[in-house]
Amino acid sequence: MIDLRALPELPVSHVLPAIGAALATARRAALSAPPGAGKTTLVPLHLLNEAWRGDGRIILLEPRRLAARAAAGRMAALLNQNVGETVGYRMRLDTRISTRTRIEVVTEGVFARMILDDPELSGVSAVIFDEFHERSLDADFGLALALDVQSALREDLRILVMSATLDVAGVVALLDNPPLIESMGRGFPIDIRHQDRPGGERIEETMTRAIIDAHRTESGSILAFLPGQAEIVRTAERLRERFDATTVIAPLYGNLSQKEQDAAIRPAAPGTRKIVLATSIAETSITIDGVRIVIDSGLQRLPVFEASTGITRLETVRVSRASADQRAGRAGRTEPGIAIRLWHQGQTAAMPAFTPPQILSTDLSGLVLDLAYWGVQDTRALGFMDQPPETTLSEARALLLQLGALDRDGGLTARGREMRDMALPPRLAAMVLSSGETGHAREAAMMAVLLTEQGLGGTSIDLEDRLRRFKSERGERAEAARQLAGRLAKGRDRMVADEPGLAGRLLIHAFPDRIALQRGGRGRFVMANGRGAEIAETERLASSPMLVIADLTGRAAQARILAAAEVTRGDVEAELPGAIRTDDQTFFDRQSRQVRARRATRLGAIVFDETPLPRPSGEAVTRALAEGIREIGLEQLPFSKEATQLRERIGFLYRSIGAPWPDMSDAALMSRMEDWFIPYQTDARGLSDISAGGLSNGLLALVPHELQRDLARLAPTHFEAPTGQRHPIQYDGEEPTLTIRVQELFGLKTHPAIAGGRLSLLLELTSPAHRPIQTTRDLPGFWAGSWRDVRADMRGRYPRHPWPEKPEEAPPTTRAKPRGT
Repeated sequence: MIDLRALPELPVSHVLPAIGAALATARRAALSAPPGAGKTTLVPLHLLNEAWRGDGRIILLEPRRLAARAAAGRMAALLNQNVGETVGYRMRLDTRISTRTRIEVVTEGVFARMILDDPELSGVSAVIFDEFHERSLDADFGLALALDVQSALREDLRILVMSATLDVAGVVALLDNPPLIESMGRGFPIDIRHQDRPGGERIEETMTRAIIDAHRTESGSILAFLPGQAEIVRTAERLRERFDATTVIAPLYGNLSQKEQDAAIRPAAPGTRKIVLATSIAETSITIDGVRIVIDSGLQRLPVFEASTGITRLETVRVSRASADQRAGRAGRTEPGIAIRLWHQGQTAAMPAFTPPQILSTDLSGLVLDLAYWGVQDTRALGFMDQPPETTLSEARALLLQLGALDRDGGLTARGREMRDMALPPRLAAMVLSSGETGHAREAAMMAVLLTEQGLGGTSIDLEDRLRRFKSERGERAEAARQLAGRLAKGRDRMVADEPGLAGRLLIHAFPDRIALQRGGRGRFVMANGRGAEIAETERLASSPMLVIADLTGRAAQARILAAAEVTRGDVEAELPGAIRTDDQTFFDRQSRQVRARRATRLGAIVFDETPLPRPSGEAVTRALAEGIREIGLEQLPFSKEATQLRERIGFLYRSIGAPWPDMSDAALMSRMEDWFIPYQTDARGLSDISAGGLSNGLLALVPHELQRDLARLAPTHFEAPTGQRHPIQYDGEEPTLTIRVQELFGLKTHPAIAGGRLSLLLELTSPAHRPIQTTRDLPGFWAGSWRDVRADMRGRYPRHPWPEKPEEAPPTTRAKPRGT
């Protein structure tokens, strides 16, 4: 038991009994408490005294290591203890717990591994998900697993989800309507101000000016939020030129060491002020004593994963309203504060309500591997707030199959089980296992840790250089990382001396699809997966004939290499026997727009040597032509006017009625080339040979035979006017449209329609000179209404044409009035 009276009185204090009671009876609860309410610190301490806890541990999940260390340190201080006694923490490179520990603060990734390794969560009474609004993949997965364990194995397990900006509806639905507890109000008021950034000005310029102004006019330390490390470094350089030693400039971002991060959040020394320049790392669960001014750029850098390319790029985007509120809340933690937002006040409403869940935009190979270990192949079997995209899941399964982690039925292999046990991303786990077979598991493990812990070994693009530096790097973090590598390699290594060029040979096993050949000049490469990548010409690796690329960013068309190592063709042949093959290929040559054949020695899309072969024929040619069209687009096909209208008519019926009428969009037709293109272009060897008639026949063949006779009735090609003239109906818009001179509709008392009279045409009525004069969906209403104004205007412009007062009773015509009438 702890003395709850010794705990500080904070806004969350008045709901602590309600939280304990809710978990006692409902076993699940959600807590919404604003920044500064004290939930991270007081809730776990209060739950120590709950009878249902028994002697079980309380697990508190935090999104970042900095937040985990800070939360554990703050709770231990309130108990007048050291971290590692009643309160401890557990993270990848640093653990401080003991047999006395009853509150474990863990990072979200660590918890997912804890529950996978021990599904019953032995000795755990409660799991608290803090700052759940950040919606990291590990938090979503951890909560899904905890709910599954509670339902099937541990009815007595308590689950609490907490956030300052909770997506109440989503969380409540996921937890099956648990008690929702709200702590209203924050400790101190915050004055929110806005300073719009001038158009075109770099954010570091605006931020520097705002910091200098706030420093001059306000008291207290400053916490400034910037999108990333680069902007922080540039801002810090500008500020150091303006301030003396009485103002400490303290960067705070993920690449810094633990010592540097802890220094940034410590209170300013007496007689000094502090300016902390931070990324989103300081957004939640951190109190920086003395900070009463927050300056928010309103920007953040989020990773976006493209499943089709395997590339994760960082995008600078607007923060959500929830994040903006979290950031502002940092100003009112210990005294009344000021939050300065560097955007126009009206822009706040346009921000997204919450940060997009990571599960929707990240590589899911690790998740799929963990799910297979859990015995689940369908993500819908677990409680995720947002289901992951099927395309990303498919790409993840394909990668794991390639790495040997899954069998063709999606089940976990023995190799996959070993990979899962290594606590590494699947690619890197596969690298360690494969390298262990040649006695290089330790070096591979060091490379894996190097790639997963930012900043180790320096910032060079050349991973051979970084690995060499890492091996001799000093400092607690580097030593802890090397120890982790030793644990990962334990039992898998046969001591082999270091060899030159080892980094590339190791990485081949992690990134076989990113082996790259220089093509197109210095610094330009094509990867085995067919994508291009570039490196600055000034980099040493730019002249390398071959690389294996471990990290890159940017869009597929212009990916930029961030980390790579040199390899040779001999390395690939030695490390991946059989990967380089010689075979005959039939392919579409984009330059000549013809199908050609060659005998090629290649690795995926990389062609080392090739010999032209005689011009090919047969179905393989048509298939290669179809693949070429998928690359260059359907707009390159010679559709006739009749074929284009046929496509539009069928497409209109699909949009109006739906299946079984076929979808005629580009994407749909590209996915069905085998049904409508290949069988009807058997003689084509290039774009110039494609038959326009074959295109029409192919499109019509997509329509079920029993529906083809209805096509002319439901979507006729033409409308026959009262004059006997036939006018084409256009189906390329939202609704079928008829453009016609108004005189040709004289005498018509009903509105023109198709589909047996059920669907009115949109009429674009024109003058005798074919200029638009009116658009209508109600011809009788037009005759009775606005015709009078049109008639008055048109009679003066076209006096030789009839403009009767009662057009519905006049004879239709295509001619002018006879002279003299």
